[in-house]
Amino acid sequence: MNDAYVLSDSEVVLSRARAGDAAALERVYRAYETPVYNLARRICRTVEDAEDVLQETFFEVCRSIGQYRGDGSLWGWVRSIAASKALMRLRRNKYRDTDELDEEFHRPTMKVDGGLRMDLEAALERLSDTARAVVWLHDVEGCSHAEIGALFGASASFSKSQLARAHERLRDLLHVEGGGTSCFPVSSTP
Repeated sequence: MNDAYVLSDSEVVLSRARAGDAAALERVYRAYETPVYNLARRICRTVEDAEDVLQETFFEVCRSIGQYRGDGSLWGWVRSIAASKALMRLRRNKYRDTDELDEEFHRPTMKVDGGLRMDLEAALERLSDTARAVVWLHDVEGCSHAEIGALFGASASFSKSQLARAHERLRDLLHVEGGGTSCFPVSSTP
């Protein structure tokens, strides 16, 4: 996401937000509320948890915007806060029953070429919380393995192995045959 596109006068807005200007903080919120919610919704299993993560993220952004150094993009900083809050929510809810999924994610299995195939959304929902979060952060959000490992308090190798296992599970769930797909390539090395 391009900050200049989202906030056409981002330097001015950022400067005012750092000074505590409520209107500037609202502009930052409005610019990033949808991508933060979407990220939280993909990592968390429920709409309620995603809404809580959205709120917690922007409480933290408002509280800490003075500490934003500007080394990377503003969206990258906000995204890291959102991902951290979503993962904390997962840990907090670890023992909660997550078998009952939100209705919007209950999609029928599709019949293709005489065989049954699962929809990608349904397949993602069947992954563990950790695997789903790693897939989303790496494959969709573009986070590096080092960034993902840090969010989990682990190494880049942790992220790489989680992603490899998740891709294998998704291939199995989606009944991908042969040489894989561009999303889930099959390695040519044994």
